[in-house]
Amino acid sequence: MAQTKKAKVRNLIIAAMLTALGILIPMIMPAKIIIGPASFTLASHVPVMAAMFFSPLMTAFVALGTTLGFMISIPVPTIWLRALMHLPVMTVGAYVLKKHPELVHQKVKIQIFNFILGIFHAGLETLVVYVFYSLGFANIDQAALLNLLLLIGFGGLVHSMIDFNLALGLCNVLSKAFPIDIFDKAKGFLNKKKVKAEI
Repeated sequence: MAQTKKAKVRNLIIAAMLTALGILIPMIMPAKIIIGPASFTLASHVPVMAAMFFSPLMTAFVALGTTLGFMISIPVPTIWLRALMHLPVMTVGAYVLKKHPELVHQKVKIQIFNFILGIFHAGLETLVVYVFYSLGFANIDQAALLNLLLLIGFGGLVHSMIDFNLALGLCNVLSKAFPIDIFDKAKGFLNKKKVKAEI
């Protein structure tokens, strides 16, 4: 029981730290490109993606914090809405990792997961921007809108995949020093598989 309480407190502290990073990165990161509703800030997804390796609840909490970070640092409503899309996409991704923790030790499968996550991530953000302009909240030429959507879709996919690999690498290294839920479960899965193979 004491260990469970300790783990909860630890995860709460980690969630707070990741949320703080999620707010700070958009504010201070020099590697940032902003073209209207399209913004690409290096490592901006890393805090919420790192939270995916702990729990869906932590992921949801950090996703909301990251959205707040963008609201504070970039005064563009479409960017806020795009950031808010991290809430459903990353939380679902965290549930998948919770159900299949072994993915973190399967190099090809984790990249397939990364690609699928990126498609949903970029796709939902692109949809938000399309709906925003379609409903007339702002005016834009149709050809320019198409180019913008392609930029957000393709650029978002690449950005998502890069940041996921940064988060994966970071959590993989940190898991050797202290417990990270998904990596701990993955070790248990590998140990069971090893025992079965020996039998």
